[in-house]
Amino acid sequence: MSFEPVRKFENQLAEFFGCPYAVAVDSCTHGIELCVRYQKLDKINVPKRTYLSVPFLANKLNIGLEWRDEAWQDCYKINDEPKPIYDAAVLWTRDSYIPGTFMCISFQYAKHLSLGRGGVILLDDENDAIQLKKMSYDGRIPDIPWREQNIDTFGLHYYMTPEVASLGLERLPEAIKTKPHKWVVTDWPDLTKLEIFKK
Repeated sequence: MSFEPVRKFENQLAEFFGCPYAVAVDSCTHGIELCVRYQKLDKINVPKRTYLSVPFLANKLNIGLEWRDEAWQDCYKINDEPKPIYDAAVLWTRDSYIPGTFMCISFQYAKHLSLGRGGVILLDDENDAIQLKKMSYDGRIPDIPWREQNIDTFGLHYYMTPEVASLGLERLPEAIKTKPHKWVVTDWPDLTKLEIFKK
């Protein structure tokens, strides 16, 4: 299996968002999780109005969860140090990358670039890009049989497949030409009122 479509898709996304590197993953939430794991965070801080899967990460990773009130638009950050991680699931603006951060975009079916599933981590450090790519791909480097690699990185099965990337390459030009929907914070309910988050 060749990962050339994934590399092409990553390069085109990096160019659109104005950042040096992009790591394609199987979902935006998994992209955020990889960044949290990579930085070994002990807590995340999220707005009360966001998608469920982000605060669920605290339970999954056994780390702290802090809520805040924020009328965010396009993206919000979940930490400050060492490098901010942004949940930018609904962001679709050319040259919108914030230097020195990890920004995670979604390609879920309701998003502007709708691929059914998928996401990307935008970043500007080459070593971070290499490590996150390996973490997303079972600790290994794409296009080299894993039995021929001395795996040195903890990895998860969170990579974007070449088939999804090919669909992304096909749909990206139209997505770039089309004006995106502007989401507002009230598109999400107050999660702190849900029973699952009262426990």
